[in-house]
Amino acid sequence: MPDEYSYPIDADWTTEEIIDVVEFFETIERAYGAGISPEELREKYRRFKAVIPSKSEEKTVFKAFKKSSGFEAYTAVKQLKESEDGRTIKI
Repeated sequence: MPDEYSYPIDADWTTEEIIDVVEFFETIERAYGAGISPEELREKYRRFKAVIPSKSEEKTVFKAFKKSSGFEAYTAVKQLKESEDGRTIKI
């Protein structure tokens, strides 16, 4: 995985929307490290979906993030949907 990469952001998003998307992807990165709580990921994903409600756009952004970073956001979101509260999500 590259040491430095850029997040997939849209120039039309507001500063708050960019922050929400970047925080979501930072949470995905932590899932690959120490792990994260389902509650934290659920909240970040909820805010991400407020910016990107379309499933097709979500797939496009996830694909761009994976290409740039090597991290698969879909895997973390899938684990979230299957997780039991209190169990750490770790990839």
